[in-house]
Parts: sequence; C-alpha cells; structure tokens
Amino acid sequence: MKRHAWIWLGLCGLGVCHAATASGVADLTAPDARVRISLDHVQRIGGTERAADGVAQQRYAFQPAPRPQVVVAPASGAWDWSGRGELRLRVQNAMPWAVTLEIAVDGAAAGQRLQASVGVPAGPAQTVVLPLHATSPRAQGMQAGPPMPYDAHGRRILLATTVEGALDLRAVRAITLAMPPPQAAQTLLLGTVDAVPGEATLHEAYAGIVDRYGQYVRGRWPEKIDTDEALRAAVRAAPAGASPAGLDRYGGRLDVQSLDRTGWFHTQKRDGRWHLVTPDGHAFFSLGVNAVITDGGRSYVEGREFMFRDLPPDSGEWAAFYGHDDNRNPEQGASRGIGYNRGRWFDFYAANLYRIDGKDWLAAWRTRTLQRLQAWGFNTLGNWSDDALGRAHRLPYTRSIDIAGDYANVSSGYDYWGRMPDPFDPRFVQATERAVAKASTGVRDDPWLLGYFADNELAWAGSGPQGRWGLALGTLAGDANSPAKQAFIADLKANYRTSAQLAAAWGIALASWDALDATGFAAPAPSETHPAIARDYSAWLRRYAYTYFRTVTQALRRHDLHHLFLGGRFAARTPEAVAACAAYCDVLSFNVYADLPQHGLDLAALRQLDKPVLIGEFAFGSTDRGPFGAGPVAVWNEQQRGEAYAKFVAAAASDPNIVGAHWFDYADQPVTGRVLDGENSHFGLVGITDVPFGGFVEAVRAANQRVDNTEVR
Repeated sequence: MKRHAWIWLGLCGLGVCHAATASGVADLTAPDARVRISLDHVQRIGGTERAADGVAQQRYAFQPAPRPQVVVAPASGAWDWSGRGELRLRVQNAMPWAVTLEIAVDGAAAGQRLQASVGVPAGPAQTVVLPLHATSPRAQGMQAGPPMPYDAHGRRILLATTVEGALDLRAVRAITLAMPPPQAAQTLLLGTVDAVPGEATLHEAYAGIVDRYGQYVRGRWPEKIDTDEALRAAVRAAPAGASPAGLDRYGGRLDVQSLDRTGWFHTQKRDGRWHLVTPDGHAFFSLGVNAVITDGGRSYVEGREFMFRDLPPDSGEWAAFYGHDDNRNPEQGASRGIGYNRGRWFDFYAANLYRIDGKDWLAAWRTRTLQRLQAWGFNTLGNWSDDALGRAHRLPYTRSIDIAGDYANVSSGYDYWGRMPDPFDPRFVQATERAVAKASTGVRDDPWLLGYFADNELAWAGSGPQGRWGLALGTLAGDANSPAKQAFIADLKANYRTSAQLAAAWGIALASWDALDATGFAAPAPSETHPAIARDYSAWLRRYAYTYFRTVTQALRRHDLHHLFLGGRFAARTPEAVAACAAYCDVLSFNVYADLPQHGLDLAALRQLDKPVLIGEFAFGSTDRGPFGAGPVAVWNEQQRGEAYAKFVAAAASDPNIVGAHWFDYADQPVTGRVLDGENSHFGLVGITDVPFGGFVEAVRAANQRVDNTEVR
C-alpha cells in the first residue's frame, strides 16, 4: 500500500443529496469527483457493506503509524457551512475494543480549526456528532459530561462533548479523521458525513438526564431507585454491621501500650514509628471521611431546567431545598469556564433525606450516619463535616480554619482555588485571628477534637517545569503596593548592595531598584548559568511559607493550647513550604490523589523532616454508578474502587510516618455538578439517594478492620 492514496467520493449524506457547494456532505462509500479523499497510512478495504439497519458503509483500516488519517476536502475551493451547527459522521467500530477517533475541521484561514477526540466503542453503528463551535461539559455547568454513546429514539448517538478551537464556517477546507499511533491496524466502517443546521444533538444529549432523585436517567446500577417507597426501603434495609471491638472510646487500640496519656489527642514517636495517640493513651490510626454533610447535593438548576425531570415546586414543603447563590470568585481556576454557575440551585441529597424520614430528616440522618461510619470501621470525621456529628462524641472530629478577608494576595500561576494569601499584609494577620477564634469556639476544651487544618490546597506552586518558583515570580509581578513584593525587594536589597549587583547575579538589565516596583515585572526563570536566581527564590519561598505558618500557629496557640495543628492540606507544594509547615505544625497533611501514598509523596524526603504525615484526602472513582466523573484517579468499576481503597490504606498504615488517611467523600457529587465548581464525580460511600454502595462499603469495612488489626506496633 502506498503511503498516500486518493479517492473521489460523492456528496450524499443521511439519505439527502446536495450540490458540491452546499453543506460539504461526503459519502465515504461512493465515488464522486466533487470531493477529494486523502488516505495517509489508511487502507480502504473491499466494497460497500450494509450495516444491520441497511445503511451503506465502507471499511477503512488505520495502519500502525504516527498519525494515520483520512482527510476529506472539496475538490476545489472551500465549503460554505454558514448556518450549520453540527457535523455528523456515520461510524462503526469493527474492532472488539474501543478505538479513539480524533476529528478536526479546518478553515481556509491559518489557525482556524475545531477538534475533538471521541472513544468509539465496539458494537453497532452510530452517528458521531461534532458541534461546529467550541464547547465542553464545563460550559454546561459540570466538569464531566454524560457517557457516550446514548440511545436517541433507536439511534446510537456519540456526541463529542468537548470541542476545542474556532472556525469560520463560511470557508471550510477539510475534515480530518485520525487516530493516535495504533500498535496494530484498527478498522472502522465509515459512511456519510454531513453538516446540518442547528444544535439539536448537543441539547438532546443533556436534556432530561436527571430524575427527581438526582440520578442519571439513562444509566442502570444495583443501587438505583425509582419510587419513594423503594428509596425508604433501600436506606432502611442497608445493614450497618457491628462497630469494631478492642478499641478505647475514641477508637484507639487497646493492644498498643506504653504511650502517654495526656487527656488530649497528641503525636508520639515510639521505636521509629509515629503515632496519633488518643486522650486515653492508645495508638490511633485516623481513618476518616471528608464532607460528612447534608448540603453536598446542591446543583444549579437556573437556566438549565431542561436537564431535570420532575423538579418539585420551589414552594411549600420543597422550598427548604432550594436556594440562590451569586457569589463567584473570578480568580478561582476551579470554576473557570463553568457555565450555569450562579442563580437558583436545588439540593437533591437533602431532598432525598426528607423523602426518607420526613420533617425530622436531619436528626435521623445524623444518627444513621454515625452508626454507619463506626460500623464501616471509620474513626474520624474529616474536614468540612457537620459540626453536630462531632458534638455527639461518638467519633473524633477535625475543624477547618478558613481564613478569609479583605487582604492582599499573590498569584503563583496555578490559583486553582484562588490566589495565595499575602501573609505580610497586617490584614491577613487580623483575618487569621478571627478565623482561629471562630474555629475554636466551643471546642477548645473538647478532648474529642483531633485537631485543626488551616485552609485547603493553597497554591504554593505554579504549573509547569518552573512551577516551583511560581510564588516568587508572582510576587515580583505584583504591584508596588503589595506587602509581599515590598518584603521580597527588601530582602534583595539586604543581599545585594546595589541594583547592579542583583542585575549581574540574575543576568538581567535593571536600571535601578525602582524598576522592581513595576506591575507585571518579568522576573527571570532560574537557570544553570545564573544559580543565584534559584537561591534567592528559594530563600523567598521559605520566608513566605514560614510567615504564613507562624502566623496561623501563633493565633492558634493564643486560642487553643491543647489540640493538634494538622497542617495545610498540601496539593501543589514546594520543599520550602513543606519544611515551613513541619517547623510549626504538629502534623503534615497532604491531599494525595494517586494509586498509593508512596506514588504521590516523597516519603523518604518527608522522613528527614521527622514529622507525622496525615493524608487529608484520597479517592478512587468510577463511572458505573451515575455521576459522570471518576476524579483524578479513575478505576473501571465499583469492585475496583474497593480493591483500590484496600491497597491504599494498607500501604498508608505500613509506612512508619503516616498516621492516617481520610477518604473524599461521604456522598456522591450531583450528576450535573456541585455548586462550588461543577465537580460531578462518583466518590461516595453512599449515593445522592443516601443508599450505600453495598459492595464498596463492605470492601472498605474489611480494609479498615485489617488496618486496625495489623498496624505496625
């Protein structure tokens, strides 16, 4: 076979013939001189075939190559697709596995391209639909889109839910169908291509996808319910199991001796292993769950009511489950590009709790949830959990110090949850004092309190290969009134007698110290030829982090002398920030999204800091229980979620520095995205209906029990 081949094909699509200058239709089974097909490492095999529905198709084998592709173009000029909204392509995967198909539409002007990637499953023929404009699930208000293909009145539709780029539809010059480099030939059967008016498929893909209980309509799974009676029966029939034995009242192990009894949770190192220790003096490996709350099922409905079936009225008994929110942080990267991100929301989870238990649903949920968590082998209420659960004194709990206020900030270039607080601003010190006072109110003398976290996943580092230095670069890019910037410049003046000396050390032009005051100052990236840059940046990152953690620690000790400071729940981080946390905090906390703790943390480096480590978040998701997302660490199905959980907690408990691991989170996120940022993943121990995922929680219970029985002593 030659590397390139040319085929002339006709212009009949979806049973309708067009002139060559109309919508750019091509029939990949029938020759016609008005359309040109280029085959690059693709072989056309045999003659026309008929699918089960009688539609004509042609086999194309994509050969092993860097990028095998089929390019469809007009024989001359360009297509005018004005008024067209969707590109439709008839495809059937002839392989027994899913095949990735990359689709691109190029305009006549340079840089004009729309592109998308879809996974074409094995099985019957389907219509792949590419919206002719950029779109994504985020534009629909959620981070992950509905599974594809779906059945639309007997037709299998595979919508490209994420399309990137831009295109002038008045001049379209080519359609490219390609694959990532295959290891062996992959065969697709291709039929008609057409560009059609409107966006009916995009709307239809999201229309009516959520039922009255907040469940995905098109999916089926064992825990799915369809009536109020079935909902109540499923929740009440779910066995909780017995609470673990052989533990003290806080969940500490009675068989681990010789630890101090202080009346408060504390840390202690014995025989080379760090322990959390209960107030009664027993070893405690913290197995926790985050966000054990009732308000996590809120999802915006305003403007996208078409997505929801049978929403209850926002009056009468259901009014309590509606709300309104217009507050959005424009600097929060997590919400960037999220549509339908304000206005009226509905809380599916709380509404289901009302369906289960009536007007006393909150008290019933608290009783049931505490019983479940204890029976499933958990011993800690993790971050963002209902305060009333902690006050019940059945499980130790944590508190979050949420520092908010009108103080200066700095961009590290990552800014997922917003810009970094400026700890050199006196207003930050005041905000910290207020936040600590609020967090410690009513709990500073409670022995059931494990400790406090400060903030969550701050942007200590930027993105990319120079991400470590993001906070230093962002500080110098700030305006002249930035307290952090002035502190950094003061440090540089102390280290270099003149601006000329700094310029020489950094290899830059710097007319005077005043030049550093410029907003947007482009500081140099560290390089081997100018090692002073990295040294100076590292010193600044260290001072920044020490200032932050010292401020929080001092405020905490003014308000609470007894309880642990559990650190800052690191995600993006630098060595300087972690070392500063170790200097001031009792425990280093990290949110670890990896298959094993050892693959998400440099535990050898952490051992040098000689501080216990708590994993503040970990999770495994799949897409077989309703929500569309599986999170950062996806597994194939519910069974693998349980297996992954067991491996993770066993690996955590086996490390002498790790003293706990907290699962994220208690209940599944809404199908259409939570109000915070559109996350819509299947992370839950229970569904949006409060029905436990039976196989998963049994695997969790068994894994937690093994940790209690085998922790290194």
